[in-house]
Amino acid sequence: MNELLGVNLPILIMSSYRYTLFADYFQLYLQDEKVDGNLSDAWTEQAVQDLLAIAPGTIGVGTVRNMDVPVEVELLQSTPSESFDAWDQVNECDIEIRSGTLVIAGCTDYFPDAARIKVEPGSYRARVY
Repeated sequence: MNELLGVNLPILIMSSYRYTLFADYFQLYLQDEKVDGNLSDAWTEQAVQDLLAIAPGTIGVGTVRNMDVPVEVELLQSTPSESFDAWDQVNECDIEIRSGTLVIAGCTDYFPDAARIKVEPGSYRARVY
């Protein structure tokens, strides 16, 4: 598996991308371009508490603010090893990106205009800080 998300990691970073997204409804999405990204059933009580909802090809990241939030996506060569002491919350999950395009968007963003990152199709491990 490839590592998808991370921040300030002491390993080789293959690519790094920074965005500012409007976290409308306290969430943003990372998803395969070819999936519908519907997380309506995934936002369970536990998912809201964890700030993480998952559906096929989609990761919903919960935020504590309903406003513009900084987002950094780093594509890493290997799994980072680090202490999580600096973070309030860390979640890990998998995402399948079959299309080769990862879309990063606020949940009410106009999807055709959302940021995109080309990746090799496959399964990725995501770490959300």
